[in-house]
Amino acid sequence: MFNFNWLPAPKKLDLLLNDVHIWRINLNSSESQLQFFRETLSSDEIARAQRFYFPEHRQRFIAGRGTLRAILGQYLGIDPKQVEFEYQPRGKPLLAAKFADKGLLFNLSHSQDLALCGVSYQNQIGVDLEYIRTMSDLEGLAKRFFSFKEYEYLRLFSPQEQQQIFFRYWTCKEAYLKATGDGLVQLEEIEISLTPNQPSQLLVSGDWNLRELTPAENFAAAVVVAGSNINLHCWEYY
Repeated sequence: MFNFNWLPAPKKLDLLLNDVHIWRINLNSSESQLQFFRETLSSDEIARAQRFYFPEHRQRFIAGRGTLRAILGQYLGIDPKQVEFEYQPRGKPLLAAKFADKGLLFNLSHSQDLALCGVSYQNQIGVDLEYIRTMSDLEGLAKRFFSFKEYEYLRLFSPQEQQQIFFRYWTCKEAYLKATGDGLVQLEEIEISLTPNQPSQLLVSGDWNLRELTPAENFAAAVVVAGSNINLHCWEYY
């Protein structure tokens, strides 16, 4: 994985062709921030938030959706409350058709109290973020969802190293599926090449660009974007 500098975003956000902006978001918001975010949500988003049983999950959802609206509102030049979404059959949110002329595509992923939002201009994008944690049946999951070559590569490492390798594979695969909108299906058919000290590679047909990210300690993340060349910028949301 490769480290990036997470910088404060410029006041004027220019998103050009082949530009990809990744926003790192702290979901551990204050009560005043949560109240502000809550006021920008749609009625269906508020209803969805209320369905969470645990308060911290509800708060993270509100913070994530509220921040997403705030970020997209900056690009669109509108109030966060005016941002409207549509949803693909598998639930992936898109900007409503009324914003189609803006060419703005995005994807959001969260784990624990951290989220990543990827934004691109006219290029399909998928982002995945996972907290690296102990898995009780790591080898079984790898055998089920990874290719034979990936599974054998994973087994070369110590149990502790396997945790990181597993989530690197997982985030790369899921970022691709989120970019295509296919959801969690056929993970084993998406092959990833991981080699020491080299950028990971996505071994699928089509023109796709994979980048791994290090958003924080003990987190794995990846972004997949349509196109062969991308200009990646990593911003910190405040």
